[in-house]
Amino acid sequence: MCHSCRYQCTVTSGTTFEKTRTPLNSWFAAVWYITNQKNGVSALGLKDLLGLGSYQTAWTMLHKLRKAMVDPEREKLTGIVEVDETYIGGRDTGNVRAPNPESKKAIVIIAVEILEPKGFGRVRLKRIDSTSKNYVEQFISETIASGSVVRTDGNPVYGSIYEKGYTRDKIVLLGAAEAAHISLPGVHRVASLLKRWLLGTHQGSVKSIQLDAYLDEYAFRFNRRKSRFRGLLFYRLLEMAVATKSVTYKDISNG
Repeated sequence: MCHSCRYQCTVTSGTTFEKTRTPLNSWFAAVWYITNQKNGVSALGLKDLLGLGSYQTAWTMLHKLRKAMVDPEREKLTGIVEVDETYIGGRDTGNVRAPNPESKKAIVIIAVEILEPKGFGRVRLKRIDSTSKNYVEQFISETIASGSVVRTDGNPVYGSIYEKGYTRDKIVLLGAAEAAHISLPGVHRVASLLKRWLLGTHQGSVKSIQLDAYLDEYAFRFNRRKSRFRGLLFYRLLEMAVATKSVTYKDISNG
């Protein structure tokens, strides 16, 4: 309580843990479990591990922590960055570029830093409503530093990114001798691992409206995959959770 204005608050105000009825030691155990599991954890697994009263509580905790996995001050990708789109979930219609709307596939755009002479750096992922020029250019502007080399396929939606201060390295895949996963290895590797992770850890039961939260978790894990000390991941996630405002179950369920 403030001695001058008598305003009351708690040490958890303005953090991920605000107004929680779950003990903080359970929250810390959840953070430790999440950061120490290479492939993540499902809500059911967290519920059983911590002995929580309901699946909804575990599910909400995970989503609140996923929100904290995004550092608002993180640096943009630099250097050579591969960019491409992939489709998540729904029925496979066989049409990669223009899936049937009834298939309910979510469009995810991916950016991956390419290291020389080999290897991948950081990634960024985002669900977009369509593969139109506006959505693609907005994603590139938000995630890639100006002056970087953006490596793409021959899709014409990337044709004007040079106007935004980027250099485009276009690789036409149609009729090319090399397969797409060889010409653009970064985005194809990330897309493959992402789908495997969603199917394995979460059994493919991720709703499109909450997909961005899972993409944030995947990026958090991928970008820290080379960390030698898991305790640092635990510390880092707690550090960001303290700086992230809490959201309600209703906010999360409504996307």
